[in-house]
Formats: sequence, structure tokens, C-alpha cells
Amino acid sequence: MGFFKDLLLKKMLKNQLKGVPEDQQNKIIEAVEKNPKLFQDIATEVQEKIKGGMDQQSATMQVMMSHQKELQDLMR
Repeated sequence: MGFFKDLLLKKMLKNQLKGVPEDQQNKIIEAVEKNPKLFQDIATEVQEKIKGGMDQQSATMQVMMSHQKELQDLMR
């Protein structure tokens, strides 16, 4: 079952990352695979900020900045 879940996750991520160069897509996918909980937490935090009235872009930027160190460590 894990194989199909991973395949579906990769397909969804590639769909979301259209227009991003393939080498960068692969780095992002690898980072998500290394620490899926971090990305789940980020998504939850973004949704909470949007529900609080913040626009999606601002919410995403704010949450990503608060997790900047963790994201940088993953991308190395």
C-alpha cells in the first residue's frame, strides 16, 4: 500500500509544481519524502492562517519563513 501512496504523492506534487524545473521538482519531492510530517504541519498552519483572514500567498510565505531552518536543512 505504501508504494501506491508514494506514487500518488509524487504525482500530486509534480502536478502542483508545473512550471518548476524538473531538477528542482525532484529536490522538493525528496524533501517531502524525507520529512512528510513537516510539510503536513506547514500545510495545516497555512490553512489556519487563511481561515484567520490572511490571503494564501502571505500565509504561505509567513509559515515558510517560520520553518526556514528546517527547510534549508532538508534541501541540503
